[in-house]
Amino acid sequence: MTTAQLDSLVTLLRSRPGPETPDLGQARARFEKMADFLGGAPDAKCEKVNAGGVPAEWVRAPGCDPARAVLYLHGGGYAIGSINTHRRLAYDISAASAAAVLVIDYRLAPEHPFPAAIDDAAAAWRWLLQQGFTANRLSIAGDSAGGGLTIATLVNLRDQKLGLPACAVAISPWVDLEGVGNSIMTRAAQDPMVQKDGLLWMAGMYLNGKDAKTPLAAPLHADLKGLPPILVQVGTAETLLDDATRIAEKLHAAGVEVRLSAWPNMLHVFPLFAPILSEGRDGCLEIGTFIRGKTP
Repeated sequence: MTTAQLDSLVTLLRSRPGPETPDLGQARARFEKMADFLGGAPDAKCEKVNAGGVPAEWVRAPGCDPARAVLYLHGGGYAIGSINTHRRLAYDISAASAAAVLVIDYRLAPEHPFPAAIDDAAAAWRWLLQQGFTANRLSIAGDSAGGGLTIATLVNLRDQKLGLPACAVAISPWVDLEGVGNSIMTRAAQDPMVQKDGLLWMAGMYLNGKDAKTPLAAPLHADLKGLPPILVQVGTAETLLDDATRIAEKLHAAGVEVRLSAWPNMLHVFPLFAPILSEGRDGCLEIGTFIRGKTP
């Protein structure tokens, strides 16, 4: 890492504060603009598909194995984010894992609250199996809310007996919708992206009156037994650090093979910033190595 890269990124993020009163339209537009800033993937092969009723896009880096795939669940607090915001990250993961990445536009809150995202992830999983992929050559990955959704989806697939992937990756996962982890406060001054008020605002839209401990909404409270190997990747400078450490501890206690990878001084979903941050590129390589090691 060059300190200049990280400092420049943090300065950029701090220069774009959100409105004092949360505005969903503005939040969605700001995320889309950040995707434009990060740039696309000029040599990726992108193909829009209907994945069991869910809008989706295949993102394939050159040389990827057509028999191996990653179902990708984007972040954004269940209320913002899209295929567009995560196309570049999907490309970087495809290149690192040598697998095709299917990014889905699951339905967002508040228009479509819980369990819409869970239902869409399961529909996309069933579609992948219908395309002829075998579960032991599939992975599920996601970041932030998508990281929590990744773990919740594994629980849902297990309970519905729909089969499980060979492995999963949760990047900076949001698994506690009450926001009671210590790092929510102790890392607040360091984190230029995620703060408690914003998290609770988005949690309220997603839950739509349901209990914040609902297991498939907040997988910190789920039964995690029988899940496949999981890489939990997080930065130590983010407010969701304790979400990552607590879910890793619970996974380990449930007998799941879990690897907690905490990156010093890194911010929320740092692999998203691979185009401008060397650690972001290294984080994508770690994800790719993990997936390649678990999918024969």
